[in-house]
Amino acid sequence: MEGVQIPQVDWDTTSTVSVLTTRIMGLPAAGKRVMVGLAGAPGAGKSTIAAALASALERELPGQVALVPMDGFHLAQSVIERAGLAEVKGAPETFDAYGYVALLSRLQHEADHTIYAPEFRREIDDAVAGAIPVTSEVRVVITEGNYLLLDDAPWNTIRDLLDEVWYVTLPDESRIGRLIERHMQFKDSEGAARRRATVSDQRNADLVEAHTAGASLVIRYC
Repeated sequence: MEGVQIPQVDWDTTSTVSVLTTRIMGLPAAGKRVMVGLAGAPGAGKSTIAAALASALERELPGQVALVPMDGFHLAQSVIERAGLAEVKGAPETFDAYGYVALLSRLQHEADHTIYAPEFRREIDDAVAGAIPVTSEVRVVITEGNYLLLDDAPWNTIRDLLDEVWYVTLPDESRIGRLIERHMQFKDSEGAARRRATVSDQRNADLVEAHTAGASLVIRYC
């Protein structure tokens, strides 16, 4: 991000949540809802921050907030395996990117009926269709994922579908440590978790970190 002047904040939970929720509630919606995305490398803290923001906003706007992660658009494990992509699961080509873009467009423009989004379940390492209902009462949508700022199609259309995109960053040593713990928690041995975090996950992290110029704000996860 050298040479790019993007406002930055440190994530220290309580005070930062207040600042960021106030920012979200003050945004003029480009569509029918205010929509904010969090981008960042694997393990950077996107899901933690997104969940905290959604919870804080829900207290202010009961029943009017939805959290819709990009991870729900992981291709099914069976599809990934048939395509020979199991070793790179988590890379851009292992997501239904067009489906994700279509959902964001619907969420931005359709507010008169419930829209159902998929959810990724780590305990089964697969996505579940229709698991997240976004009702007509929802006025704020938070989404998060690795590739919200990529400049390849169709990812490059996401920025225009969101009111703001915030980039979450965490030093590599801490980020990789978090990934290893996550992989071990759900299925991997320590060795497999370390290989995954430092090879395929790191390759994806390098790609994400090369595409930050469209961010409205940088959140330094502490």
